[in-house]
Amino acid sequence: MTKYGREILDIVNHCDDHPTAEDIFLRLKERCNKVVLATVYNNLNSLCAQGEIRRVTVEGSPDRYDNTTPHDHLICKCCGAIKDMKFTDLSEQLEQQLGFPIESYDLKISYVCPHCRNKQQVGA
Repeated sequence: MTKYGREILDIVNHCDDHPTAEDIFLRLKERCNKVVLATVYNNLNSLCAQGEIRRVTVEGSPDRYDNTTPHDHLICKCCGAIKDMKFTDLSEQLEQQLGFPIESYDLKISYVCPHCRNKQQVGA
């Protein structure tokens, strides 16, 4: 793993805000002022391919990056905010229904966050 790869992995593993590539670039730039955005994208792709981090894709928004600790996500359909949630692991139930083993699953639940819900109520 490259020096930048280790730094990016550290950033992703120690934040809870699901940063975009640009967010990671800005944080990395504080540590390594010579880094360029292409290096961040290349390392993010490599880290995802190696299973070191995971990409959280939300339609209409830039990809976000997250650690690989097992958890699921609540995604606000209004503002796109992502919140970690830990539900009971569904792997066994899914495998029983399918009749064969699964490698993994990615549960994303769409909802309206409290902030957006309050804005909707005030505007109504």
